[in-house]
Order: sequence, then C-alpha cells, then structure tokens
Amino acid sequence: MAIGLKSLLGGAKKLAIGDAASTGAAGPADISELFPKVDPAVDGEDCDRDCDSCVVKYPKGFKIDEGDVLYGFVKGWSTHVLVATGKTDWVRDVTDEKGSVMQAIGNAKGPANGRMMLSASNIPTPHHTSDYSEPTTVLLLPAFIIVENVTPATVPTLITEVIDRAPTNTTPLAPLSIPRTLPAPSLPEPMPAALARGLATRACPHAALVLLCSQRTRDARCGQSAPLLRRELERHLRPLGLFRDLDDERPGGVGIYFISHVGGHKYSANVMVYRRPDAFGVDAVGRRAKGGGGEAEAVEPRGAGAGGDGGAGGEEDDADVGAAQCIWLARVRPEDCEGLVKFTILQGKVIKPETQLRGGFDRSRGLMSW
Repeated sequence: MAIGLKSLLGGAKKLAIGDAASTGAAGPADISELFPKVDPAVDGEDCDRDCDSCVVKYPKGFKIDEGDVLYGFVKGWSTHVLVATGKTDWVRDVTDEKGSVMQAIGNAKGPANGRMMLSASNIPTPHHTSDYSEPTTVLLLPAFIIVENVTPATVPTLITEVIDRAPTNTTPLAPLSIPRTLPAPSLPEPMPAALARGLATRACPHAALVLLCSQRTRDARCGQSAPLLRRELERHLRPLGLFRDLDDERPGGVGIYFISHVGGHKYSANVMVYRRPDAFGVDAVGRRAKGGGGEAEAVEPRGAGAGGDGGAGGEEDDADVGAAQCIWLARVRPEDCEGLVKFTILQGKVIKPETQLRGGFDRSRGLMSW
C-alpha cells in the first residue's frame, strides 16, 4: 500500500514538474543511463564504501527524508547564474535583497533561451564587502564564464548580450561565442565612475565546481551541512593539488562555493557538481580498465587556460565549451566526501544513484534528467 501511494505521489509530482515528451523534446534519461555508476570490477571493491577516516560528523539532531524517490523530480533549467555577494546567508528569497543584482534579475525580463536558475553565492566581490551599491561579478553556467562589473543597471545587458548568447544545459558542446566586453548602459548623469563601466567576460579558471546550499534562513540543516562538507572536501582535494580557495585563480582545480536555496532542503545536503569535459583527464580510465588496455593516468589540474580547455585570453578561448555535466546529488554526508571526490568530481561517476541522485545533464551525450 505504501509503495502504491509513493508511486501515485511520484506520478503527480512529474505532472506538476512537466513531462518533456509533452513539449516535443526527448524524454528524460533513465537513472542508469545519465551518469556511470561506480563498478567494483573497475573501481575496486571498496568503491561504494563510506570514508573510514572521516572525523567530521553532522549534529545528532540532523534528520532528513530518507524515503522519497529523488531521481526525475528536478525541474529542468537552461542556465544557472551565481551572483557574488561575499555572504553565506541571505533573506528568504534572494530576489528580495534590496539593491542587489539578484533583485534586478528578479525584476527583469527573463532570458530568451529557457529557464534561468538564480543563486546568490559566497564568491568574493571585487571590493571584498557585501555592499550591493558596488559592482559585482556573476558566474554563468554551463558556460563557465565570469562576468565582471555587473550592477542592477547592467542586468538587462547581461541577460540579452551574455546569457541569451551562452550555451544552455541542452545545447551540444561547441566553442563559446560570448563577447569579451560590452559597453555600459546609458545612465543619468552624474553617476559613480564604477557604475559607468561596461561588462567584461572571462573564462572561469576551474575544471570543476561544487555548489553547496548554505542558506540557513531557509533551512538550518543547510547552514550546518555546507561548512562541514566543505571542510571534508578540502581534506581530500588538497593532497591532489586540486583544492582552490575562494580567491585562488590558478587554472584547473575545484572551486567550492556556498549558494542560496535550490530546493529539496529535506534531502540535505544538496550538492551540485559542474564539470568541464573530462575535467581531470581520467574519465576514460574506467573504460580502458574494463577493456584491459592502457594504464590509469595521473590526475592533473585542468581548466580554463590549462590543458587546452580555453583561457581568459588568446586563441585558446576557441576551445572552451563550458561545462559538459552537472551532477545534482542529495542526502550527502561528510563520510560521502572521499567517494564524491574520487569518483564524482574526478571521473563523473555516481556511487549511490538510487538514493542520492536528483538529476542533472550530460551535454556531450545530449542527456538530461527532465
């Protein structure tokens, strides 16, 4: 009876979210098709075990929903915009942050290329304060593009000249064609010189990004889980030379950012992993091992300006295609972080898809969960 009720509720959820087939688009990928699952025959017998050395734990009262089916209930999005605020918590709806770029985006006409997911983030602002009267930066995904000098007044230009021209989660991988600079909008005089500057774009230097919801005003568990997961992820990334601090602009590596509400707090912690194509040069290791040929390659940092993935200047930009994948997991605990680094971040694999995978996309294969 309980299973039948869950099935009925699941069908109702899918109807509420929307069926891709009803719009003429290809149907969602099966959970076993979207991302590879770790395989003990390839990845070792302990590939699906929790970290034995983990010393970080959630508080005793940390309770989440363990019963719901997660996969297939994420509402599809086309682009993801992260606004740098230098903060880790915000008002309940970030579009109500007065005078902010988030508020301006919430009041503006949406992009022409599909649904936009908007997140405030703890990415440092250029002025290293949380003063919304100063220009800030925006990180656009899946393009892996940083947009500088963004103000509420330049939001319409940001949408029409950058976001509308950027790749979406459903477009095939192809070199980016986003302008390097855009003129400032016409504003009444007099105005501060900082607000008169046009937009500038450059490639995000990282090979992968990990996004953790930290918005405690929406759910206390997010405020608790985000810093603990970041600490444990750092512990596993540092020995590989892949951890990047918030101000670390070295090419390659993994950036870890706190973001605002993404939904599904009762499944905390939610973790979104964006990866460039073969982000660390080891995606094919499992396939070679299965076929009995070749040896595992050493992990080396890749990203914009490294390994031919494009850079902030010069001809290498032509090779930059942005993110190939976004892997959205939930119910992630500190003891999952070793496997999250070793398999999900480094190789694009999922360890516990049946209980942790909410959805995502793979642009290289034209697959998505919605």
